[in-house]
This record gives sequence, C-alpha cells and structure tokens, in this order.
Amino acid sequence: MKDIFRPGDQKVFKKIIEEGDTAGFFSGMVHPVYSTFCIARDAEWSGRLFVIDLKEEDEEGIGTSISVVHHTPAFPGEEVIFTSTLKQINQHEIITSYAATVNTRLIASGEQGQKIFKLEKLEKILERQTPE
Repeated sequence: MKDIFRPGDQKVFKKIIEEGDTAGFFSGMVHPVYSTFCIARDAEWSGRLFVIDLKEEDEEGIGTSISVVHHTPAFPGEEVIFTSTLKQINQHEIITSYAATVNTRLIASGEQGQKIFKLEKLEKILERQTPE
C-alpha cells in the first residue's frame, strides 16, 4: 500500500441524482427522493477514491463499515457533491468521513471504512466464505 495521503486530505465525487436512486423497495416506490441506500453506495465510492490511489497492483479494497445520517431530502435531477475526508489509516484500513451536499444544503454525513488486502489473501478469505 502506498503512503501518499495524510489525515485531512480530501476527495470529491459529484453525481446527478437519477430516478433509480430514489427510495423504493420490492413493494415499489416509497418516496421520490434520494434513498439512504443509494447515499450509502455513493458515500462508499467517495471513500474508495482514496483506495484506488493507495492500493498497489497486487491489492484490492473491501468495505468494512458505513454510516449514514440523513439530514434533508434531495431529488432526481439535483447534483450531489460528496466530500470525503481522510480521518485515519490504521495498518491497512482507511477510515473517511463524508459530507454530501446539494448546493449549500447538507443532505447526509457519516463515516466509512475500507481495508486493503493483497489479492492472494483476499481470494483466500472469500474462498472460505463461499458455500460448497
């Protein structure tokens, strides 16, 4: 793993909210707003931007944690900006905090973690979890 970031470094990810990002379940549409589930997906991606730069060719990241505090709704067609801030790196685990905003409105915040493994080790971990 490369040693190129320090706590406080930031990455930014911008996304236009789409209809498919709204709150719906197996029973159908719940609310026509950006869902907590999709916020979590996009927050993880904003943290993964650090992992992409940190990992070596023989490494890969895997999610370890995510939290979402949903502050205000956001709607399809709006641009959401995720600002991910590196909090710490503990051995090979990267912890970031994020703020998701639409214009000046905070819509969500939280933390997420990802751990970088050697591909060989990750494959062994995943093999043990695969049912026979």
